[in-house]
Amino acid sequence: MKKLYLGIVLPFCLYSQDLNQLVDASMQNQLIDSSKYNIESIKSQYKSIQNSYMPKLTIGANYSNTNKETASMPNSSFTSFANINYVVYDGEKKESTYKSFESSIKSANKNLESLKNNITLQVINYYFNYQSLISSKIAKQKEIEQLNAQYTRLVQFLEAGTTTSDEVQKIISRVENANVTLHEIELNIQTILHNLEYLTANEVIITDGSTIKSIQLKEESLRADIKAMEYDMKQLLANARTTKSANMPMISLDNTLNYYDFNYDNEMYQNSAIDSQNIFKFNFSWKLYDFDSTNNAYKSAYKKYQALKSNYEYEKNKASVDLKLTIKSYDIAKLKISSAKAGLKAANSTYETIEQKYHNGLVDNVSYLEALSEKYNAISILKSAKFDLEIKKANIIYHSGKNLQEYIK
Repeated sequence: MKKLYLGIVLPFCLYSQDLNQLVDASMQNQLIDSSKYNIESIKSQYKSIQNSYMPKLTIGANYSNTNKETASMPNSSFTSFANINYVVYDGEKKESTYKSFESSIKSANKNLESLKNNITLQVINYYFNYQSLISSKIAKQKEIEQLNAQYTRLVQFLEAGTTTSDEVQKIISRVENANVTLHEIELNIQTILHNLEYLTANEVIITDGSTIKSIQLKEESLRADIKAMEYDMKQLLANARTTKSANMPMISLDNTLNYYDFNYDNEMYQNSAIDSQNIFKFNFSWKLYDFDSTNNAYKSAYKKYQALKSNYEYEKNKASVDLKLTIKSYDIAKLKISSAKAGLKAANSTYETIEQKYHNGLVDNVSYLEALSEKYNAISILKSAKFDLEIKKANIIYHSGKNLQEYIK
């Protein structure tokens, strides 16, 4: 029997998860994997761009055969070449391109950080809402137990003729309503478990006990998503400067070494042929006028930067306001706990008084049932208020730009 009991309990112990474990599991989901692949893609593209600015070495060879030999066209020939090309100056396009990619990588990293924090906040909300629902479920189950006990008692009184059938019907109605509410609570619990399964890609069994550390705000810091917008702005500004570089001079160096192996049938032609040739080129170009095409392209790119900058300032201000609101919400949540404690104390006192009077026949069934409901509602409200306070703490940490996972205990 002991082995059977362990066999039943052990799987639940193995797969039960606290808040930290749930968050760890949610960090392995496909959305985060997709974001990581995107970062690696940008890094590889940046590496490719960097390599493209390095000197280029090209080699080649060809063989030809002709049916009519001339001084410039031997009977057969083999030529080969080696070419080195390097762009010395491209109007600072290279520097702007590098800055654009560096900003893009930083933005992608911040977006990944923001995604992780968003998912963590979702998990925290689900976790504490689940705990709140469980407390409501337990309170409702206890209420139903009490109602069923009263129903059994009243049925005996009805059979003895000391109570009326309407009193029994009131109990039955209360039990049915409580059962409906219990089913609704159970549905909400299952919905949360399914939502957590979407995030973790695993079946979820939740254990209680996790809390959120309080935070002492010394100074405001930007959320990761706002910081990502800041890097996006820098990227657009760098892109605009890249466009403008088309009006600057272009300088490049080119050196080609050719080797010739000509096979002349006519010895007179053979003496005039050369074996090798090295050609060095210094290339300079400067587009002086293009009917303002480049200038308009720059203006367009710069307007995109200005548009994002305006949006950034708006979101930055909104984030600051959101943080202030979450702090106020947290203060109200603490007051709700104090109020709920006072409510529970009053409900317990009222229930004890009315229960005694009810058993002595001094109050009717309706008063007793109302006192009973108020007692269990007060228990549920207090527990829900405590769990809500944990969510409010998490919101403050999130809006203050901190890493939420570091504050879970």
